[in-house]
Amino acid sequence: MECDIFTVDRHIHTPYMENYNLNLQQQLANKVVLQVGYVGSQGHRLFRFRDISQPSQATITASDLANGVSSYGVPRTFNFPYGSFYIMQEESTAKSNYNALQTSLRVNQWRGITSIVNYTWSHSQDTASDLEDFEPNAAQPYDSTRPNLEYGNSNFDVRNRFTWVFGYQLPNMGLSRIKNGWGFTSTLTLQSGQPFQMNYNFEDDFSGAGEGIDRPDVVGPIVYHKSDPRNFIDLSSFAVPCTVTAATGSASDCVPGTRHFGNERRNSLVGPAYKNWDLAIYKDTAITERLNVQLRAEFFNIVNHPNFASPFLPLFIADPAQNGFGLSGSGREVGSGGFALGATGDVGIGNPFLGGGGPRGIQLAAKFTF
Repeated sequence: MECDIFTVDRHIHTPYMENYNLNLQQQLANKVVLQVGYVGSQGHRLFRFRDISQPSQATITASDLANGVSSYGVPRTFNFPYGSFYIMQEESTAKSNYNALQTSLRVNQWRGITSIVNYTWSHSQDTASDLEDFEPNAAQPYDSTRPNLEYGNSNFDVRNRFTWVFGYQLPNMGLSRIKNGWGFTSTLTLQSGQPFQMNYNFEDDFSGAGEGIDRPDVVGPIVYHKSDPRNFIDLSSFAVPCTVTAATGSASDCVPGTRHFGNERRNSLVGPAYKNWDLAIYKDTAITERLNVQLRAEFFNIVNHPNFASPFLPLFIADPAQNGFGLSGSGREVGSGGFALGATGDVGIGNPFLGGGGPRGIQLAAKFTF
C-alpha cells in the first residue's frame, strides 16, 4: 500500500521578482518610428514541490544490488528512507530569468499605409515553470535530491516571434461609390516552437526512484521530421535508463545496479512552430451624411496551414514509448518509430494552447456607423 503526504517547508518564503528594461526610439521619417529595447526579469524564491522521500542514486543502486530489480511500485518497499510513503513538500526554492530583444517598426498612415512590424528574440529559463506539475517536471524535479539539475528552458519559452500587421486604404478613384472606399488588412504571425521533454507514462520504474514518469537517456542525435506530424521526432534516440536483458519494456529486465536517472535534460526538445496569416478585405460606403456601412470579407489562416499544439498535449506528457520498445544496434532498449503529434491548438484541452490551429475560416460581415 502506498500513501501520499503533502507538507509545507517551515522556512517557505514569499516569492519576488525584479523587472528591468531599456528602450531606444528613433523617428526615421515623418510617419516612421523604430524602437529597440531590452527587457529582462529575475524570479526568486518561486514555488515548487519536491518528493523529499525520493531515494538518491546511491540508495537506488544499493537496493537493486541487494534485492534485485522489480516492477513499478515495489522499489518503495525496499530499504528507502520513508518506506512506501511519498512525501511531497511545497517550498520556495525555484528561480527564473528572462531576457529579450524587442524591436518594432511602425508606419502610421503614410499614403494610405499603416504597418506595424514586431520581432522578439527571447529566452526564459527556470527550475520550475508551474506550481502543480500539470506537465511532468514543471514543478516537481525529476531527481528531487538534486533539484538544481532542472534548470533549463521554461515550458513557455518562445525563442523567436515575428508579427506583421499591414493595412492599406486604396485612394479614391473619382466619384463612383463602387470604386471608392476599398482597403485591406493583413496579419502575419510566425513563432518558434515551445520546449518539451520525453517522460515515460507510468510504463515502469526504470530509474528506481518510484515516480513513474522517468526521463530517458539520449543515445543518438535528435532527429526531427518537422513536416510530418505523424513522425515528428525519431524515438530511437531515446533509451530506457538501465541495461536490459531483453526488450520487453519491463524494469524487471534491468540488470541489477544499472538503473539510473535518465540524462535527457528538462525541456531540451523543441515543439512545432506556429505560422498563421489572416487577411481581410473591406469597403466603406457612405449611405447618407450620417449613415455609413462597411462590408468585410475576412479570411483566417488563409493558406490553410496546420498548426499543432505542444507535444505534451493532449495527454500532458510526451511518451517515448508511444509505439512500444525495441532493441537498438548497441543493445539498448529504445523507443520505436516516430513520435506523433496528438492535437492542434484549437481542440487541445484548455483551448487554445498555441494559436488557432484550425483550418481556413471565412467570415462575411457588415458594420453600420451613424
